[in-house]
Amino acid sequence: MMKLLHNPAVRGSVLIVVLWASVGLVSIALLLGHSMMMSHRGADNDLAGRQADQAIEGAVRYAESLLVSPTTPGVLPDVTSYQGEAVAVGEAQFWFFGTPADTTAGTKGEYGLIDEASRLNLNTATLAMLKLLPGMTDDFAQAIIDWRTPGASTSAAGSVYAQKKPPYSAKGAPFESIEELALVDGATREMLFGEDANLNGALDPNEDDGGKNLPADNSDGKLDAGILAYVTVFSREPNKQSDGTARINISQPGPNDALEKLLTDKLGASRAAEIQARLGPGGAVRSTLELYVRSGMKADEFGKIVDALTTKTGDYLTGLINANTAGAAVLACVPGIGTDKAATLITARQSHTTKDTNIAWVADALGAQGSAQAGPYLTGQSWQAGADVAAVGRNGRGYRRTKFVIDTSTGTPRIIYRRNLAPLGWALGSNVRQSFAMQKGAK
Repeated sequence: MMKLLHNPAVRGSVLIVVLWASVGLVSIALLLGHSMMMSHRGADNDLAGRQADQAIEGAVRYAESLLVSPTTPGVLPDVTSYQGEAVAVGEAQFWFFGTPADTTAGTKGEYGLIDEASRLNLNTATLAMLKLLPGMTDDFAQAIIDWRTPGASTSAAGSVYAQKKPPYSAKGAPFESIEELALVDGATREMLFGEDANLNGALDPNEDDGGKNLPADNSDGKLDAGILAYVTVFSREPNKQSDGTARINISQPGPNDALEKLLTDKLGASRAAEIQARLGPGGAVRSTLELYVRSGMKADEFGKIVDALTTKTGDYLTGLINANTAGAAVLACVPGIGTDKAATLITARQSHTTKDTNIAWVADALGAQGSAQAGPYLTGQSWQAGADVAAVGRNGRGYRRTKFVIDTSTGTPRIIYRRNLAPLGWALGSNVRQSFAMQKGAK
């Protein structure tokens, strides 16, 4: 045995065996280490995702709290009065995407809640109004009307859906979400999304590279948003006064004793008589804005009575556009406004800093004829807020994004819509991503 061990050939063989065994053990150790590292990363990412999930839940509760007992009923809180960007929730952070649809440049939009009344309601907009939306075609506008019209499934226009693969029926009822537009005949991704592939309202690098990366774009430094950025199905307001009492209907012809009493109580008998004389014996109007113009009231006088007036019956007024918050693209769809007057209206609004429901300033900007045409479609109130929330957990991981719509028209804020938008991709921009990378590198 001793001779065998002193044999150089035997000693070499033993050394080789030992070396291979060592290599095997090292390989196993490396494999186990790699497996443990991947498990650790997976657990860390899972934790970050759970943190982001909880941050989103916290964000929507925060949004609900902002909408409880607002300073002025029907007026959403000003974006400067609450936090909406990189709000910390433990190790997680959340953002409210609230960029107005008319934002056309930059990599970062405005963060905050979205006023659903600042958009065109798919269930109440007329064909002429739909045709004026950016990116809209006449055929698709007509298809939208056909889709929501009762009996659409049996109509000639609805028969096209039976030929699709797989076949389905036209709805013949109101839209329940804006995503339903994808089912309407003629819908394309380019039409619905425009250049804003992730629907964050900001111009991301891949949306301004001339089509090198999806989506296709014209590389002009401006964000051409799709139809989804301008529409809603949730806008409605209570057809009653802020204290819950009934409103006075001013659309009926003939003497209106309730209106006369309101004017007398709020403005005095003498002033009430002057206003009644200007309105004449008929007195019927199509909108409160038309009443303001015809009556010769001052803006502050109109503000004292407007909450008590209506021209419609029913518990709710659906689809009115808030002149205080709507962008130029949406205002341009309203009869009596158009593209030129929409810009005028935006300029006038910027000088009107009072946060209330009085839109007398609109009549001053549009004139009598424009106000008479636009009045039936406008409001100064908002009762539904969109909360488009993105969140990340620790170290910028676990990205999540959910869109909520919170309705306050019944009194208590309640969530009426919830949709996962994370599949649309990263929406926080390259700057936020780089900041997380720098934070990680500094550790």
